[in-house]
Amino acid sequence: MLEQMGIAAKQASYKLALLSSREKNRVLETIADYLESHSDEILRANAEDLTQAREGGLSEAMLDRLALTPARLTAIANDVRQVCTLADPVGQVIDGGLLDSGLRIERRRVPLGVIGVIYEARPNVTVDVAALCLKTGNAAILRGGKETYRTNAATVGVIQRALKECGLPEAAVQAIENPDRALVSEMLRMDKYIDMLIPRGGAGLHKLCREQSTIPVITGGIGVCHIYVDDSAEIEPALKIIVNAKTQRPSTCNTVETLLVNQAIAERFLPALSQQMAESGVTLHGDETVMRELKGPAKLVALKPEELDNEFLSLDLNVVIVADMDAAIAHIRTHGTQHSDAILTRTLSNANRFINEVDSSAVYVNASTRFTDGGQFGLGAEVAVSTQKLHARGPDGAGSTDHLQVDWLRRRYHSCVIDSGRCKNRQLINLTIDASPGKS
Repeated sequence: MLEQMGIAAKQASYKLALLSSREKNRVLETIADYLESHSDEILRANAEDLTQAREGGLSEAMLDRLALTPARLTAIANDVRQVCTLADPVGQVIDGGLLDSGLRIERRRVPLGVIGVIYEARPNVTVDVAALCLKTGNAAILRGGKETYRTNAATVGVIQRALKECGLPEAAVQAIENPDRALVSEMLRMDKYIDMLIPRGGAGLHKLCREQSTIPVITGGIGVCHIYVDDSAEIEPALKIIVNAKTQRPSTCNTVETLLVNQAIAERFLPALSQQMAESGVTLHGDETVMRELKGPAKLVALKPEELDNEFLSLDLNVVIVADMDAAIAHIRTHGTQHSDAILTRTLSNANRFINEVDSSAVYVNASTRFTDGGQFGLGAEVAVSTQKLHARGPDGAGSTDHLQVDWLRRRYHSCVIDSGRCKNRQLINLTIDASPGKS
């Protein structure tokens, strides 16, 4: 079965590679329209998946990742439309010149061919991958988790109808609907047909793909994200960012999991933190100092060492007191996953040092880690958030055979993600801290 899918996908990729930008954008607009006009079909399938998942004892965090709502489906369709507005990377000349011999050479971005994606309870990935692959002239083979097989099947069915209307082969986007785990191992060895593999899920899935795949793999997405509260941070704005980073959607990989608090501000900061976290329903996991000194209404439990290396994906937050920025950076280097880390500060030199010394895919100054998202960055949908350095890094629209490594930096004074806040226009600008007067 998989070999036939691979053959069909490879044949479809040859046709996709020849499409003009206008043709590809027409396909994407049609898919977005179809997702909205056939939303009832997709939502019914998702409701069935949710019912079975609850009966199977799936955690609340995973149920949230699995769930689709009319609003979420509309946002997914709008992400597809956002992809239409992006520049077409195919054919871009990124290097070259005229040699002494008279030979003119060019280095161009070209489609990879077929991209395989293995993911868990994330139905939005189905559309995100399809949109980005089509935009960049690639075919896609998708293997979603068993928890979402009805949702994925319905979504891919809608996408394939849109492809057919546009005169393209339905095999341009295919889903492996059989939940048999043995098919994952078989897919990992399909290097004859699949040109790049992207896992989206837990650490176990990423480890499996790294160890068993004969296909080049882009890994990442494990988000043990940190926020460091510097001694110069303003308490009220800092709390707003922390609440946003923890509570807006706690089941995502860009949610903060550990709060590092400079000891010089701890006495003033911890009571306010406790009050705010109590109001937000967050359980604090405190180190010895926090357990001894924190006074306030928030639920507080003793931090277990292993929790510093794990994603909660729930309304739980580690709180660790650190002596200074040296200790904060050392902690992030030890326990972080190079996903998204932030500093809250009014000191420009500290902000710059944090940016320079924290080696993560996204580093923030006075902003929520929730910004690490293709839509928030003005990139439209994303295939994954890569935490590796080769071959891509950060929110990745898996498109061409040449990815530039980019450490995404966002500096702004007190910035949070809002549910409707999608970046519609993206410009490269010189960024500085737009801050109130503070130390430098």
